[in-house]
Amino acid sequence: MNAKSKLLVSLLAAVILSSAALGGDWPQWRGPGRDDKVADFKAPAAWPKELTQKWKVTVGSGDSSPILAADKIFTAGRINTDEVTLCLDAATGKEIWRDTYAAPAPTGPDKNHPGPRGTPAVADGKLVVLGASGMLTCYDAATGKIIWRKDEFFKLTPPVFGSMSPIVTEGMVVAHLGSPKSGGIFAYDLATGEQKWKWSGEGPGYASPSLLSVEGTKQIVVETEKSIIGLAQADGKLLWQIPFAGTTFNAPSPIVNGTSVIFTAQNRGITAVKIEKQGDTFAPKQLWKNATTATQFNTPVIKDNLLYGLSDKGTFFCLKADTGESVWADTTGRGGNFGVILDAGSVMLALCGNSSMVAFKPGEKFEQVAAIKVAATPTYAHPIITGNSVYVRDADSVILLTIE
Repeated sequence: MNAKSKLLVSLLAAVILSSAALGGDWPQWRGPGRDDKVADFKAPAAWPKELTQKWKVTVGSGDSSPILAADKIFTAGRINTDEVTLCLDAATGKEIWRDTYAAPAPTGPDKNHPGPRGTPAVADGKLVVLGASGMLTCYDAATGKIIWRKDEFFKLTPPVFGSMSPIVTEGMVVAHLGSPKSGGIFAYDLATGEQKWKWSGEGPGYASPSLLSVEGTKQIVVETEKSIIGLAQADGKLLWQIPFAGTTFNAPSPIVNGTSVIFTAQNRGITAVKIEKQGDTFAPKQLWKNATTATQFNTPVIKDNLLYGLSDKGTFFCLKADTGESVWADTTGRGGNFGVILDAGSVMLALCGNSSMVAFKPGEKFEQVAAIKVAATPTYAHPIITGNSVYVRDADSVILLTIE
């Protein structure tokens, strides 16, 4: 084989390896499409009674979901008085790098969850992490070197919520920073940290932003403490706003379905609106509301025009995504109203508050096919499902399990 042929083979191999890595990546909140859809899972012909543990690494307390990019796991936690960002080898759990800084523990309602809650994001070789204490940091993902850091809301009184998951789009990091009485939604240049725009008007809820496009206008949909809003991605201009305040906080992320937005909160039902362009402005038009079904901490997922969720009563439900009509409602309690549902192709996979992973068939009736305990402590974070691997975060660790 001549030198040219060897070079061609090497390049082809690199492309294949790169494609394989990208296919399994889970680089941000709710996955590649920010929609809890798993691309590369194949359900086993027979489900095992338990999963095989490959490794377990202590990462500190926190509800922040781990992410996977370029065969590395990135996660954030709290160890003693420090907030910690960790990079682990995805296959072995071996630590590659870490960054720590001293941070005050949250007080008030958040004190029972003192660790980071926002999920990091990876893009263009950079890792963005929002700590529970309001520190926003951009790292070189390979080395852990700090590229830039925003600390103007760090140690703020009253404390920040620090529960939203930053989004990276068009070379910008967008994050809702500050407390209900200060701060705003900021867009920073991913490479430099330069502020591109800011919208201020309401403090953050516990929800994370989503992306929407209507007639060529790209929008960032944010659930604040009191509203659902659409901001122009280019300059942060407020395009539309829906009041959404209640006696409980806003936690589930807005769900984008074409040009429609679906949102929910405890005791406030589930509502769908269509965002319509009217001249030079945009307006939300309500499509439907299901007043009897809601979620508190779960963001529902859409598959084949069916909306699957874990209700604020801790039970699974299914609605028609275009009408809000109830399709089925299971009555089995799943260990509280914390939980995640993923569209894994032939099955829906749910990680529930009782630390059990439940598999059920998608469709117009509830049919459970497996329920497997995956951790000894409560699980509040999203899992990562790739191939036959399942990465789970429990109270203080990240665990790699395999389905065999």
